[in-house]
Amino acid sequence: MEACGEEVQVQLLGGSTSPYVIALAHKGIHYEYIEENIQNKSELPLKSNPVHKKITVLIHTGKPVCESTIIVQYIDETWDTRAPFLMPKDPYDRAIARFWAAFIDDKLLPCIRAVFRGQGEHCHKSVEETVANFLILEEALRTHLCFSGKAYFGGDGIGFVDIALGGLLTFVNALEKGIDSVLIDAEKMPLLSAWMDRFCEADGVKEVMPDPVKLLEFICATRVKFASLPAAN
Repeated sequence: MEACGEEVQVQLLGGSTSPYVIALAHKGIHYEYIEENIQNKSELPLKSNPVHKKITVLIHTGKPVCESTIIVQYIDETWDTRAPFLMPKDPYDRAIARFWAAFIDDKLLPCIRAVFRGQGEHCHKSVEETVANFLILEEALRTHLCFSGKAYFGGDGIGFVDIALGGLLTFVNALEKGIDSVLIDAEKMPLLSAWMDRFCEADGVKEVMPDPVKLLEFICATRVKFASLPAAN
């Protein structure tokens, strides 16, 4: 890969449940993918992300960039002459995209994690909260000026919000099987469901999404471990 006429090195530290290679693949950027064991990380991600000690981490020419949505913005800004472009050019549209990406990160993702970790009534309540957040996204697709009538949150093509949400889809689909419950209901969320089908079949996406069988195995095995832990007081 070349940028500014110089060979550069791009590494992505991730795990089997971390599909944020989508932004790199979508823009055709070559990278080295280093898979990390989420439960037993090596020294590299711990040194690269010393504050949160989490993956995903992008390392570009030896410099780490942390947190998935920040990574996507960094990729788009660094390779700003390489289409497709992930962030809208219009400042208002860009602000709206950041708002909804933050909604996914701050509201939806914690609910999905709570479903994954929860048991019994706690899991049931988290499912309800997750569904409620997906319904908010359905309403945004239906009524928001920036999204209504368009194939993707990014318009005619995949953009920032699509990647922020789409990166969760394989996990969500596997989680539905693991808990035997529906999180994205095609009848209640026809626009979101249709968007999901388009996103998952898009070139540059389906090739890099996690293996759903391995992901389901991981979810089921981990939930068994969670169930064996003492209940929190």
